[in-house]
Amino acid sequence: MTHPALEPIQSVGRAVLALVRAVGQGGYLAAGAVRALRNTDIWAPHILTQMYQIGVASLPIALFVAMFTGIVLALQASYTLTGGVPAYFVGTLVGKTMILELGPVLTGLALAGRVGGSIAAELGTMRVTEQIDALETLAYDPLAYLVVPRVAAGLLMFPVVVALAIAFGVVAGWVTSMGLLDMGSAQFVKGLKIFFDPFDVTFAMIKSVSFGLIVTGVGSFFGFHTVGGAEGVGRATTRAVVVSTMLILVLDAFWAAVLL
Repeated sequence: MTHPALEPIQSVGRAVLALVRAVGQGGYLAAGAVRALRNTDIWAPHILTQMYQIGVASLPIALFVAMFTGIVLALQASYTLTGGVPAYFVGTLVGKTMILELGPVLTGLALAGRVGGSIAAELGTMRVTEQIDALETLAYDPLAYLVVPRVAAGLLMFPVVVALAIAFGVVAGWVTSMGLLDMGSAQFVKGLKIFFDPFDVTFAMIKSVSFGLIVTGVGSFFGFHTVGGAEGVGRATTRAVVVSTMLILVLDAFWAAVLL
């Protein structure tokens, strides 16, 4: 019987072992997916479908989030920038914030729920119903069939969705400035252009590619390692969304420290 004083230590030990096991399983899955890239005849026919499901189908939620983000940024900027600050700085704040931070991050977080959860639920259901086992029995590489097209589509489509979300958010801030803040279009555009740096767009695209890899990779990982029937599928889906969200925030801080 375990002594009560040792229970916290054992809990920490179990958590560390679980983390190490998860890292090992993730590395094994990633290595298998890289090896599966050579099986283009398996994954290539499915990539367009995944690009639609991950990218095109995610546009409504991404643009909705971006639109109201741009509106709120414009309103808060006008409230904050008072006194001797020129009005065109509203355009600067909206543009810089949408491109560097809120556009990529909020879109990534929204897609972590929609895309990551969907992938985990779909693959988890296939795992608990033994469809993945059937693929392995037939010598049909499940990684090439299930993981590679999803990850590749995420890498390709996340930058597209993020770019459109940024543009939509900036336009929403622009319209808000003209309609609610009595600013001229020329003033907003002046603020948008005066501090614009082309590297800002590159920075946003680098972040969006890494977010696409995280969301699709984490969703595939938890889906592939689902156990426990319907309850296990729900647990895997929840974990995929939570872990993707946490890693997106960690990566956001990492890229800011490294690239800015």
